[in-house]
Amino acid sequence: MRIAVGGDHCGFQLKGTVVSALNSMGHEVTDFGCYDDNPVDFPDITRTVCSEILEGRAERAIMVCGTGVGASIAANKIPGIRASVCHDIHSAHQCVEHDDVNVMCVGGQIIGPVIVVELLESFLKAEFSTKEEFRRRVEKLHEMEREFTVPNHSSKN
Repeated sequence: MRIAVGGDHCGFQLKGTVVSALNSMGHEVTDFGCYDDNPVDFPDITRTVCSEILEGRAERAIMVCGTGVGASIAANKIPGIRASVCHDIHSAHQCVEHDDVNVMCVGGQIIGPVIVVELLESFLKAEFSTKEEFRRRVEKLHEMEREFTVPNHSSKN
C-alpha cells in the first residue's frame, strides 16, 4: 500500500518508528517531514500529506504530532479526508471499517513504539465494510462535507 507519513516536532521521534515499521511491512512510504525536532506547524505538513491521498499518490496516511488531535483537526478540514485519532487497537481498525477513515493520527507524547506498530497493522489491514448501514452513514458525511464546504473565493484588495 502507498502510505504518506508526516508529523510535527512533537511527533518526530515516533514518526521514525512509524516509517521504519511501514517499510518493514512492505509498504511504499513517503515521509513528508518534519525531519528534526525544530518547531513546525502541523497544519502545513497535514496539508501536504493529505494532498497525496486526494491526488491518488497515497491510499492512506499517518500523521504523528504531540497528541494526534491537532493533526486530526487539520486533516478533517480538508474535503475528502476522514481522519481519526487512534490510540487503541479497536479504534484503529473500526475507524476504517465503519467510517472509511483514510488518515490515522497518533500522539508521540501519548503512545510508544510498540503500540504504534500494533496500531499501524490494525489500521492498514482494515477495509471499509460493505454493510449498507456504514455505507449510508459515510455517504451522509459526504453530503455534510458538500453542504458545509464554502467555495474558495480569492480575497479582493
